Amino acid sequence: MSTIVINELKSESLHLLREYQKSPSADIRNQLVQLNFGLVRKEAHHWINQCTESYEDLLQVGSLGLIRAIERFDMSKGHAFSSFAIPYIRGEIQHYLRDKGSPIRIPRRWQALQHQATCVNRELQAKLHRQPTDSEVALALQIPLSEWQEIRLACRNRAPLSLDAPMRDEDEGSTCLGEIIPDPRYKSFQLAQEDQIRLQQALIQLEKRTREVLEFVFLHDLTQKETAERLGISAVTVSRRVKKGLKLLKNSMLGLPSEVDEAE
Repeated sequence: MSTIVINELKSESLHLLREYQKSPSADIRNQLVQLNFGLVRKEAHHWINQCTESYEDLLQVGSLGLIRAIERFDMSKGHAFSSFAIPYIRGEIQHYLRDKGSPIRIPRRWQALQHQATCVNRELQAKLHRQPTDSEVALALQIPLSEWQEIRLACRNRAPLSLDAPMRDEDEGSTCLGEIIPDPRYKSFQLAQEDQIRLQQALIQLEKRTREVLEFVFLHDLTQKETAERLGISAVTVSRRVKKGLKLLKNSMLGLPSEVDEAE
């Protein structure tokens, strides 16, 4: 699809979103669904190889998420609609898969590589006298770095995410993910769909470096020292970013005003 066509579709979508915000109607909403249905197809395609549900079912469920995004999108916030809608579409599909009890399955090849990586990690750690980087592990496995990172993420996400899981802060001790979720009902289980969407939206609003620091420390389970080495910044800067990022996320989840996250 040419750039001109894409820009025309975006322009038409923005026009319809303005009209829908002024005067909601089923006709305008349906037009918006048709224009943005590619977002649903993309997300359904991502999940089709990880569950037992049909592609058509995932499209229908994802469309519900797209409709919810259309109804809740606020143009005054300045967000791109696609960035706003994807978490809703993904959340709707994930919620559906949990309700259906369809297990998220990891391809056999990835399972074999994950098992092989355990041995590779051990060998590299003995050789380098430190924890190997993702790039070094991927090189040893003879696979692209992006694929290794997907394998790690898939294996990590296979188990339910506990809100009681500790989150390290080297200066102020530990906290847990549940502390940034306002509703105390969600204990020791996956993030509720609404909170998951809100957390993803809050992450999008963070300055890029702060978001990277939080992802390395809490998603990839690196120490703050390892994160500093990966990003080429000081450990003190990482520590500041962790505290600042968690504070911004917590305020955003609670709907409290917060200072702007600026680059240092």
